[in-house]
Amino acid sequence: MKTKIFKLVEFLIKKGKVNKEEPPYDLKEAFSKFTNGENDMSKDQLLQFMVEYQGEQNCTLLDLEPIFEKLLQNGSSSNESTSDIAGLSLDKFIDFLLLDDFNGPLKNEVHHDMNAPLSHYFMYTGHNSYLTGNQLTSESSDEPIIEALKQGVRVIELDLWASTKHGGIKVVHGRTLTTPVPLTKCLESIKEHAFVKSDFPVILTLEDHLTPKLQAKFAEVAVQIFGEMLYCPQTDFLTEFPSPASLKKMIVISTKPPKEYPQPDGVSNQVPNGSESSEDETWELQDSIVKLDKEDINTSDYKSNQQSPREYRQLITIHGGKSEGTMKDRLKVDDGKVRRLSLSEKKLKTASESHGADLIRFTQKNILRIFPKGERVKSSNFRPHLGWMYGAQMVAFNMQGYGKSLRLMQGMFKANGGCGYVKKPEFLIQEGADSEVFDPKRTLPVKQILKVCIVGVGADCTKKRTRVKMDNWYPVWDEEFEFQLTVPELALLRIEVKDKDQTKDDFAGQTCFPVSELRCGFRSVRLCDRKGKELKSVKLLLRFELETL
Repeated sequence: MKTKIFKLVEFLIKKGKVNKEEPPYDLKEAFSKFTNGENDMSKDQLLQFMVEYQGEQNCTLLDLEPIFEKLLQNGSSSNESTSDIAGLSLDKFIDFLLLDDFNGPLKNEVHHDMNAPLSHYFMYTGHNSYLTGNQLTSESSDEPIIEALKQGVRVIELDLWASTKHGGIKVVHGRTLTTPVPLTKCLESIKEHAFVKSDFPVILTLEDHLTPKLQAKFAEVAVQIFGEMLYCPQTDFLTEFPSPASLKKMIVISTKPPKEYPQPDGVSNQVPNGSESSEDETWELQDSIVKLDKEDINTSDYKSNQQSPREYRQLITIHGGKSEGTMKDRLKVDDGKVRRLSLSEKKLKTASESHGADLIRFTQKNILRIFPKGERVKSSNFRPHLGWMYGAQMVAFNMQGYGKSLRLMQGMFKANGGCGYVKKPEFLIQEGADSEVFDPKRTLPVKQILKVCIVGVGADCTKKRTRVKMDNWYPVWDEEFEFQLTVPELALLRIEVKDKDQTKDDFAGQTCFPVSELRCGFRSVRLCDRKGKELKSVKLLLRFELETL
């Protein structure tokens, strides 16, 4: 795939005359080719350009006509009819190419097969989704949950704890100084905003520190709030996960089925229900910063002979599995049932060095969730490809933070119409002819050429930069970069624009896209701020060419 950066449009508003550089040769050549050397492009010629050059086989004159007329009207005199204008001039043609809603780099609609089991998809996943800031002292709120859902996040994490307030159950990062938020407020906000961005299922991963009595309370509240939106499996254990298509507009629960129960503070160090091992997201903090609401713990609720509430167990679709034993034991595939396993980023890195094939085989049927290490108290994130390249479906991120890692996550889930589910490549789902599985560490032959920063498996990670254009509001770089990709299915194109300064270059905008989803031809690319919010009127005009070897 060839990539050319052509034009940064309206990056800053400057009054008076603007030094506007000549359009690059490739663009003028394409215009001249489809106008047969004339000065204007007709509607029929524009359609021919869209089909033959841009690869938009389904584009019609009906699609182009309103845009064509609007472009002709802009800049024409009040007494001049659009019928008197021969067609689009070169400048108007460039204006057309910069219409990112019509001419963006990615498809806007869902186009992956959504009928496979959930284990066949990468899922847009949040970590401690209720926190507004850092992991130790920030407030808990439903606002980060709402914002995540609006961005298309499909997996929301809630930590459930007993409380004498908040209707008996609070959502809080336990054993920290974070403030709680009532469970009911979180669930009501999830119901209201779950399907604003995408119709595909929202999965609630619960870290459950509740007694059996409060588990029954949770079940009652969840059924009351979600009603028919709440998916309840027909069997205790699934042999295969349902598909995203079959779960449209449904809320799905994922947690460890209750077996053992937590004891009052000071009674036992037993792992609480919901924890999948001692490695689960429990925090070992100094006594000076540990905050436990002891008045929230009712010792009468902790009885060893209590039975787990049936109504709570019936809500769990994705069962958290056991994590005892060696890594080989944890990754053992049970043909009789599917489950979810959670590993920290540290454990995943260690496992990838010695059990890479086991990780991939596990994720072909089961779900693997990767969460940030405990040291990330500022809500930073790790590089998500560490999980994706081994088939991990739920790479859990702190969505309230920002940084390059989060931009990569946002870029990945622009794929498939931004619905929050991205079909995994077939080589991560199927075994080879000799039962072998994909090995991310193996050097593979080049499959595609991207002729800008590529992020993917190790062999596909590289960085290139343009020349500096000085004192120009409309810079034209007219440069071409080539990238050789061995695993384009997992590669991301990350673009960052900086304002050159004598001491330190200032951030000016960024964006990120999955290479496998890029549309060929001239494309309008809108830039975003550090947190991924689109900037107004800040665009790049790029040309993408794909060469498959």
